[in-house]
Amino acid sequence: MQLDSSIAAIVTGGASGLGAATARRLAGHGVKVALFDLNAEQGEALAREIGGVFCQVDVTSEEQVDAAFAKARAAHGQERVLVNCAGTGNAVKTASRDKATGEIKHLPLANFDRTIQINLVGTFRCIAKSAAGMLTLDPLEDGERGAIVNTASAAAVDGQMGQAAYSASKAGVAGMTLPIARDLMNEGIRVNAILPGLFDTPLLMGAPEHVRAALAASVPFPKRLGRPAEYAALAELLITNGYFNAECVRLDGALRMAPR
Repeated sequence: MQLDSSIAAIVTGGASGLGAATARRLAGHGVKVALFDLNAEQGEALAREIGGVFCQVDVTSEEQVDAAFAKARAAHGQERVLVNCAGTGNAVKTASRDKATGEIKHLPLANFDRTIQINLVGTFRCIAKSAAGMLTLDPLEDGERGAIVNTASAAAVDGQMGQAAYSASKAGVAGMTLPIARDLMNEGIRVNAILPGLFDTPLLMGAPEHVRAALAASVPFPKRLGRPAEYAALAELLITNGYFNAECVRLDGALRMAPR
């Protein structure tokens, strides 16, 4: 797929981090970009910067997602590209003992469910609704109608302590890549996933410098945190290279995460 002003795209989690970098890169090719995010201040500012449209949306809400797709399509037409970056994370052990008091606690199921609902169900919700819209489009070269890129994580494969919910959600994103690609293969819609490692996103920007340095040092090479622009470059490749389909691609500097 060639990226130009004839293409409309939606980027979830597009107001910051990986999503914002991807939105900027797509817009740099003239693509009409709609940003789905909860953060209205950042989302509106970025939309003005790139000449896009912002849609305030919680991906766990069917009604808000429907309204966001309607707003984006009214502004730009039916999207051919969807990049799912909306997500959340936490670090709580499945069960643990307080060293001082001996009190035993477990991960609240509401906490687990929220992570699954945002990272996995929210991603699938956007995929299904976007793909249904893409089916209405005329095919391009090779019969292609659209391209979808999802964000899993290296934690889908080697999650750390406290990441049961996060790893389960991201493993689900990776695991559904092939069957969804197969569901959509006769309609010319490709589906791929990126498994980022440690990236310099807002989640880590607020960490103390010694923590950031330790994380960077744990990456085999290059010994630094990943840059959102590097994620965006890979997302672009997965969109423009028509032979990429049903792939889960690690982007982590050869990192294999330790237990903690």
